[in-house]
Amino acid sequence: MRYSRSVKVSILKKILPPEGQSIRSVSKETGVSEQTIRKWKNQIKNGKFSSETDEKSPRNYSPNEKYHLVIEAARLSGEDLGGFLRERGLHTEHLILWDQELREMIKDRKDKKDKELKARQKRIRDLERELTRKEKALAEAAALLVLKKKLGDLTGEIGDV
Repeated sequence: MRYSRSVKVSILKKILPPEGQSIRSVSKETGVSEQTIRKWKNQIKNGKFSSETDEKSPRNYSPNEKYHLVIEAARLSGEDLGGFLRERGLHTEHLILWDQELREMIKDRKDKKDKELKARQKRIRDLERELTRKEKALAEAAALLVLKKKLGDLTGEIGDV
């Protein structure tokens, strides 16, 4: 199993001075085998422990990556979930926070769409009222023209109508 650099560093901090805990106790606490911890310790002594970090910090994940990790983690339980989290250098708190963040983002997006929908519905109502008012005004003007023409026919006046 591959462990993230942050997991390795945190375990090595526990066994090296100033903490200086025993490898056995750290192994029991973390679930990482004693042999693996010894190998990491020897790599430090031999200068082979890589100091480059090619891994991203959990706080630098994009919302899309967070979403996929939360979905993957939701399918797992127990030891499988623990292994999944260790591989990626995560904690259950990360998943809980990301789940909340994603839910809030969805809620905010839904609220924004609801506001837009209400604004559009209001605009439609306003336009329909204006259209109705103009149709009434046009009908009134047409009625006045017809009455004017009839009046002109009755009085015998010839002119533009």
